[in-house]
Amino acid sequence: MAGENYDLSIIILNYNVKDLLLNCLESVFKDPSSKNWQVIVVDNASSDGSVEAVKKEFPGVELITSKENLGFSAGNNSAISKVKAPTVLFLNPDTEIVDGAISKSLEYLMTNPDIGAITCRVELPNGKLDYSSHRGFPTPWNSFAYFSGLSKLFPKSPIFAGYTASYLDINKTHEIDCLTGAFLMVRKIAGDAINWWDKDYFWNGEDIEFCFNLKEKGWKILFFSEAKIIHYKGASSGLWKIAATKVEKSQRLKSATYGVSAMRIFYKKHYYKNYPPILRDLILIGINLLEKYRKAKIWISQ
Repeated sequence: MAGENYDLSIIILNYNVKDLLLNCLESVFKDPSSKNWQVIVVDNASSDGSVEAVKKEFPGVELITSKENLGFSAGNNSAISKVKAPTVLFLNPDTEIVDGAISKSLEYLMTNPDIGAITCRVELPNGKLDYSSHRGFPTPWNSFAYFSGLSKLFPKSPIFAGYTASYLDINKTHEIDCLTGAFLMVRKIAGDAINWWDKDYFWNGEDIEFCFNLKEKGWKILFFSEAKIIHYKGASSGLWKIAATKVEKSQRLKSATYGVSAMRIFYKKHYYKNYPPILRDLILIGINLLEKYRKAKIWISQ
């Protein structure tokens, strides 16, 4: 650690993924540059011994503990007052840093002053890109094209693949609309300008809102293709088959509710008033049906 002269503050929000968290921290500290980084772990009332394990294995990490699960937005916001660096990285505990991805991303961000936030290649354990790290905004049309399957039929079309942004070359660095909260590096001045994470979101969707607000303030958001991390996605929610942990059905049902609720919140904040009454309410009906469908899949799953 470098006292008060930090280049970067890393905030890791944890909820009951002790082993993944320890693995994540180990991968962070493998980078020689980590001596210049402030690392903060916010624990959202875990019951798996996460706090004790971090104290034992990584005594230099700053710990913030909550008596209740505050959710993603409020949990991350609770660490902002502790930040001592001009740049902040929000990093999921179910990630593993590969080949100096943090240092490479930070260097690129620092040499491009018009960029407000940056993410790297966030890959799933199977080597595929985590779609959440490379997206367009979920406008009603983009959302329809995505859920109807049109984006899969026409992956290279900006018209039909607007949400997945699969028409853009992921092997090249370029500007995007949305990145993932699993690896979100942002200038503190930009985060301050948007008042950080929107507490209307408990879990899911808050990264899209974050990016939308950055764009409205004139900041660019970048997908940096020359660095990557591995994301063991769904470790806390259990909504993805590649998750490295087993999550109880009750938690998966909650996660499904939060996910669809996030869609509803974002739509009402930014698009609802742009459409005639009949159409905008039909969109809400579609969101409600999606929630029922996702919950039904969880109920019948093993």
